[in-house]
Amino acid sequence: MSKDDELGRKDYEEALDAMQSALTAMAGWASQTGARILVILEGRDTAGKTGAINAIAQKLNPRQVRTVALGAPTEREKTQWYFQRYVPHLPSGGEIVLFDRSWYNRAGVEKVMGYATDAQVEAFLEAAPTFERMLVDDGLLLFKYWLTCDQAEQEKRLAERRDDPAKRWKISPIDVAARGKYRDYTDAREAMLKATHTKHAPWTLVDFNDQRRGRLTLVRDLLGRLPVKPVAQAVPELPPLPGPPAKERFDILKPLKGFSDT
Repeated sequence: MSKDDELGRKDYEEALDAMQSALTAMAGWASQTGARILVILEGRDTAGKTGAINAIAQKLNPRQVRTVALGAPTEREKTQWYFQRYVPHLPSGGEIVLFDRSWYNRAGVEKVMGYATDAQVEAFLEAAPTFERMLVDDGLLLFKYWLTCDQAEQEKRLAERRDDPAKRWKISPIDVAARGKYRDYTDAREAMLKATHTKHAPWTLVDFNDQRRGRLTLVRDLLGRLPVKPVAQAVPELPPLPGPPAKERFDILKPLKGFSDT
């Protein structure tokens, strides 16, 4: 995608600001109604999952919104029921949880990179719809998004990370090894979608070749699918201070002066 085709920053920020106001209202509704909201974001390396999560959570109360990005399972976790380590991270009443990758690792990176056997992947694809049905039947609001990204765009983003010292940490050895397995990941994704795209927990694919447009599309879709109703939010009163404003004291430490390059 050429730079001319990408959504400009100004237009993006104006649109996102309005959506983030709607997200704030949604969070207030969730808090007052006790709604449990789980958003799963999946996609290839560099697709834009972290940016999408930041767009959702940026202006929300961090005590209400949690991001879950689990690392590789421990030896103990490898012996557990596969879904077990994800269950403690599910939202409680009034909470919004954003999964940066999820139990679908089994059908993606674990399958393609050989970390799971064919039998384990097959068992997962059979069990996932049932597990998700249990969550939805219990009242959890579940949204599953797959962020799509062409290989040429993925290569461009990997090169940008390589060339930026502040972003190199984002490239893992697995990311490097996965570069030559684009088609394998596509095949794994298609098998996953076929087995786990259900009426009670459908997948939504979002074009993230333009990440700004992708974020706006995802947030707009999420807001449109939540049954949010306006709720009155109390405005806290700030009574007058009992006296003139006090100055901060530095009895022990000497306060630092403002930054100067002289």
